[in-house]
Amino acid sequence: MSKLYQRIYEIVRQIPPGKVATYGQIALLAGNPRLSRVVGYALHIAPDDVPCHRVVNRKGETAVTFLQQQSLLEQEGICFTADGRVDLRLYGWHLL
Repeated sequence: MSKLYQRIYEIVRQIPPGKVATYGQIALLAGNPRLSRVVGYALHIAPDDVPCHRVVNRKGETAVTFLQQQSLLEQEGICFTADGRVDLRLYGWHLL
């Protein structure tokens, strides 16, 4: 496993239940804000202990291929808007 993927997994493991982060935010924290697609690739093959369901796109949308993602987030208390998005102002993971 690459060091970049390991770093991505370390960051995602820090997202607390009931919060989400964006692919771009994880890429920035991993050292390169232009690698948001790489974050997606890494999460697609993530180990079971990585809460990848807590990562959404910049619009607060869940991954099309991750059918259980919305359900997992709702189980953590995250509500979705009428158009199926997470309100990043309410549920976004902010480090500072």
